[in-house]
Amino acid sequence: MGAALAGCLDGEALWASEGRSEASAARAKEAGIVDLGSLSSLLAAVDGVVSVCPPGAAVSVAEQVSGLGFDRLYVDVNAVSPATTRQMARLFSRFVDGGIVGPPPTPSGQGPDGTRLYVSGREASEVAELFAGSPVDARVIGSEPGQASALKMAYAAWTKGTSALLLSVSALATSEGVAEELFDEWEISIPELKNRLEQVSERIGEKAWRFVGEMEEIASAHGDAGLPDGFHLAAADIYSRLADLKDHPRGQPPDEIMKMLLDKPASQDVWS
Repeated sequence: MGAALAGCLDGEALWASEGRSEASAARAKEAGIVDLGSLSSLLAAVDGVVSVCPPGAAVSVAEQVSGLGFDRLYVDVNAVSPATTRQMARLFSRFVDGGIVGPPPTPSGQGPDGTRLYVSGREASEVAELFAGSPVDARVIGSEPGQASALKMAYAAWTKGTSALLLSVSALATSEGVAEELFDEWEISIPELKNRLEQVSERIGEKAWRFVGEMEEIASAHGDAGLPDGFHLAAADIYSRLADLKDHPRGQPPDEIMKMLLDKPASQDVWS
């Protein structure tokens, strides 16, 4: 997502490869992003920073940038709770909150299957302008940090939360030996569910490890609003059991996913 988003910016995109993987370097090179090596060199050269990373690393990245005395615009577009966003906003004099909905942007452009970037904050309009004419549909939704993140949390709470629930109920039926009967009932009463299960199983392997932190942030957002957080803590558990598929190619059949959910305890550290 980071490399694809950077490739849509109006202006030269720069990055720091120090401490990053070969795969990240390859994606950045393909997107035409210029490598300045170290974070300190990067911060000295840029007008603003756009942070795109796993949710569990968002605060650490913000603290690193702030700790180096960065005093220009910081844009966090990570899947974190409004409270986490406001925590980061206090580190900077200029801060814009962002939330991404959809897949990494492609030249095919905007539309219901495209990439939308919701932004909020005093300089949100300026950030949206950076993506004018690109495949990214940037939309200003407020003047306060936390608003864009709240929208992202609510959206992903449904899309990724219900995917985790679908995997869980299918694993339950598998465990009790009634999976085929459940699928037959779905064909009668909820025909779209079996197809969705196949789609989720096909795609989840390479993404599940990233969804753990996102579900935990969504749970935190619910708790902060006085709502139950257990739905999405359970979803985080489901995704953590699939975290070992991080480096596997996509395409696991549903029965393999069910076996992993039933046989593997929740991972204790999916970020290593």
